[in-house]
Amino acid sequence: QVQLVESGGGLVQAGGSLTLSCAASGRTFSMYAMGWFRQAPGQAREFVAVINGRAGITSYANSVKGRFTISRDNAEAMVYLQMDSLKPEDTAVYYCAARPDSIVLSTRLAQYDYWGQGTQVTVSS
Repeated sequence: QVQLVESGGGLVQAGGSLTLSCAASGRTFSMYAMGWFRQAPGQAREFVAVINGRAGITSYANSVKGRFTISRDNAEAMVYLQMDSLKPEDTAVYYCAARPDSIVLSTRLAQYDYWGQGTQVTVSS
């Protein structure tokens, strides 16, 4: 069982930056791939970024590539999402999620077993 708690959301102007954090419970954190997803009002939840268990491999949605950076600290059981050059269309509730690590990184919501409660990010124009 993995419990996830996100933090760091807030209101920021377009062009600004935010860093989201996700704290995970459990002593086997490095055995999980960690993903960030987001859900805007009236829209489906979508993939944002993923990082494998040993932090060597990452993947990003095209919409955030070059602006967002996912990282993790296995010793602290934390995963981060650094968001730069934010746009109004980045406004959403952001969720971190975990799934057992594998060779192939997954961008599919259904393949993630554990989810946090979400943190709101609002980007004003």
